[in-house]
Amino acid sequence: MKDRILVVDDDPDILQFVEMNLDMEGFDAQTAESGRLALEVARERPPDLILLDVMMPELDGLTVLRRLRSSPATSSIPVVLLTAKALAEDRVRGLDLGADDYITKPFDIEELMARVKAVLRRAQQMRDLSPLTGLPGNFRISRELESRVSDGGEFAIVHADLDNFKSFNDHYGFMRGDSVIKYTAQVLLEAAEASGDPEVFVGHVGGDDFVAVINPEFVEEFCKAVVTNFDQGILDFYDTADALQGYIEVTDRKGERHAFPISSISMGVATNVKRPVKSEWEASAIASEMKEYAKRQPGSSYQIDRRS
Repeated sequence: MKDRILVVDDDPDILQFVEMNLDMEGFDAQTAESGRLALEVARERPPDLILLDVMMPELDGLTVLRRLRSSPATSSIPVVLLTAKALAEDRVRGLDLGADDYITKPFDIEELMARVKAVLRRAQQMRDLSPLTGLPGNFRISRELESRVSDGGEFAIVHADLDNFKSFNDHYGFMRGDSVIKYTAQVLLEAAEASGDPEVFVGHVGGDDFVAVINPEFVEEFCKAVVTNFDQGILDFYDTADALQGYIEVTDRKGERHAFPISSISMGVATNVKRPVKSEWEASAIASEMKEYAKRQPGSSYQIDRRS
């Protein structure tokens, strides 16, 4: 799908010129001749980016920007300011209000197109990062798996998640639960960095699910490091009494109390070393299957698919 760009300017000649060039670059361009109309269009159908003139009558661009950023429906839309003002304080004010970039009139159309593409690229990268861990999300995970499968080289996919995490979250609250998710991400990243594989990839599927893609030569040492490092630090997130007794007690909806062991990490590994893996879907399914085998073991563990 084409990226939709909303161009906001009270000069019809500029609107027509920019719209034409955006269309030539493959964008879906919309125009608005006033700040008020721009706000209506943005709220009804949020665009992928807004080119916003600062100097407009009735409702100036900075006021429009402030209102865009204060509305949940439009707060995350990237905005590039078009301004005739050359003073640094005016540019700083726009950036402080949440603008992603600016370009000074009169502008070079090639520079404007380059800035539009750069801001869209940054926005896409930010959208595909987990806001909690900062790790790549599902889109980049899928793209990484697809690339490894199509390249034809040897690879291993690790699917990791936490055991007894829901009970931990219910007992201590989501804030401490988020801290455990961040801790898990750090454990995986440190193991990846120490693995010796320069092309290792770590992603966050969501919740307590993670994925790593690594050279099969290093995968077992990677998993061992994750198990060791995770177990060494997880008790720090428990109250002392719970850590000493080795479990927490959680009351269910019926008022019954249940004991849950200390959280651990389970990993399933799929590789194409002994048998071909034809798609990223197949690789993911095998890794998930092996993870279920790992979960049958007490404590942190991993299982590697060695079937031929």
